[in-house]
Amino acid sequence: MNNAANAYARTAHSALTPREAESQLLLKAAQRLIGAGQALEAGENARLNEALSYNQRVWTLLSSEATADENPLPADVKQGVGRLGVFVLRSCVDTMIAPTPEKIATLVSINNHVAAGLQGNPG
Repeated sequence: MNNAANAYARTAHSALTPREAESQLLLKAAQRLIGAGQALEAGENARLNEALSYNQRVWTLLSSEATADENPLPADVKQGVGRLGVFVLRSCVDTMIAPTPEKIATLVSINNHVAAGLQGNPG
């Protein structure tokens, strides 16, 4: 049964569109940040840096792909994604240096909102 579930999960994952895959990565990063924020409140800092590093990798990939010359997005959208990416990357570093629940919540909110937009559910 476990093998069947794993096979289904691999098939479902490979059937994602690029936008769906990006959305899933952002949601996964948001969940990691939420878990790390809860651990931080319990006095554990170790998970936070790992979650922030993961979020940085996701945003580096997302902003690099969105701003690539061959990407057909309009220039203003590319510029907006690039600026948001820079903000997120700076916020991750700032949160590593001086973590607060508010900083973590901001990063989670950005990830969730961008993921919703990629899924066609802006708002």
